[in-house]
Amino acid sequence: MNYLMRRLATFPLVLLGVSILVFVAIRLVPGDSITAMLGTEAGLLTPAQRDSLAAYFGIDQPWFVQYWRWIGGILHGNFGISVTYGRPVLDVILERFPLTLELAVLSMIIALAVGMPAGIYAATHNEKPSDLGVRIVAMIGQSTPSFVLGLLIIYTLSAGFGVLPAMGEFAPLWQDPLRNLSQLILPAITLGFAFAASVTRISRSAMLDVLGDDYVRTARSKGASARSVIWRHALPNALIPVVTLSGIEFGYLLGGAVIVEQIYALPGLGRMVLDSILQRDYALVQGAVLFIAFNFMIVNLLVDLAYVALDPRIRLGEQ
Repeated sequence: MNYLMRRLATFPLVLLGVSILVFVAIRLVPGDSITAMLGTEAGLLTPAQRDSLAAYFGIDQPWFVQYWRWIGGILHGNFGISVTYGRPVLDVILERFPLTLELAVLSMIIALAVGMPAGIYAATHNEKPSDLGVRIVAMIGQSTPSFVLGLLIIYTLSAGFGVLPAMGEFAPLWQDPLRNLSQLILPAITLGFAFAASVTRISRSAMLDVLGDDYVRTARSKGASARSVIWRHALPNALIPVVTLSGIEFGYLLGGAVIVEQIYALPGLGRMVLDSILQRDYALVQGAVLFIAFNFMIVNLLVDLAYVALDPRIRLGEQ
């Protein structure tokens, strides 16, 4: 509990640092929200009109004042108003987040369901032709960019079968499960394929290390079956590197898989952040980055707590 409280106490400090970085970074990008919003029509504005719009969007004040107002609003639950959507920033983020969360979960399920058995199989058939085949496929999967795989899937479906992935208006899972899965299964496969390759390689390496430990040899000498040795004795310890990798990848996916969401026209968090950067929507970019950073910290904390469940020898917070 002491470890948990110490980790939670660092959250505000980390978020404060992230807020300063994103606040400064977005304002260093050339252009401003007025020009990005109006385009060429911004040149037709009179100085008085431009000043009025700048005051309305709150960008007429020095950076320090803008930052202080923004942080003060966050402390009261107000992340500001999105220039692009004309709505509260938090509402826009929470509207887009369920899609990104579901896509991340589906990608993780696919990656672990494929990568873990493949890695264990390769480790238990070490240096055999089947092990070599698994490693070659994993290398190909890890070196193939996700956008290439996504485009190949779309091309194969359209040219080979005359159909296209279900796109258009997103259907939430609780409203239309079949349409929802039809929209997300191909993006999830696209993301899960590369991650499955990483899981295969790390689980193979971890299993090879664990299978050589003394307690595994002891279990074998006592007459334990090969299945029991692998799944009961070796696998729990081999899972620790996989959990670490999965936590990092899941945190990344919660930030939005920008390229995949763009290819499949999914209105997710990553695509929203990209559009808001192009539109110089300061409030939305700042709120989204803080939201993503918070999610990443939560995932990392859960990963650390999972270590204890997998290996009782680990004691968090102890020297």
